Amino acid sequence: QVQLVESGGGLVQPGGSLRLSCAASGGILAINSMGWYRQAPGKQRELVAVITSSGSTNGADSVKGRFIISRDIPKNTVSLQMNSLKPEDTAVYYCNAEIRPVGYAGIWLRYWGQGTQVTVSS
Repeated sequence: QVQLVESGGGLVQPGGSLRLSCAASGGILAINSMGWYRQAPGKQRELVAVITSSGSTNGADSVKGRFIISRDIPKNTVSLQMNSLKPEDTAVYYCNAEIRPVGYAGIWLRYWGQGTQVTVSS
């Protein structure tokens, strides 16, 4: 069974850095895009950054120049390096991936991780 497992969240002071990682495992034939979303209390879940299988990236304007998304295709992992963190970056961060599982030829399914808390506070 396909699953995404995140790691790397925590508490950091404003201006600090954190690195989130997500590993996809299970019966996987292929992975298309991988990315990160976040949800702050009382707000809707929003896209943070996404990277395709060809390496193209896209992200929210609020994190451009501060967050860097990267991917290790052979290891089925995606990482998010977060620099110059601000209190408004506080949220639960979710890994997301578009995956073709074993037995689903021609079909892409979207999977979510369980979420990891990032808190930016002094």
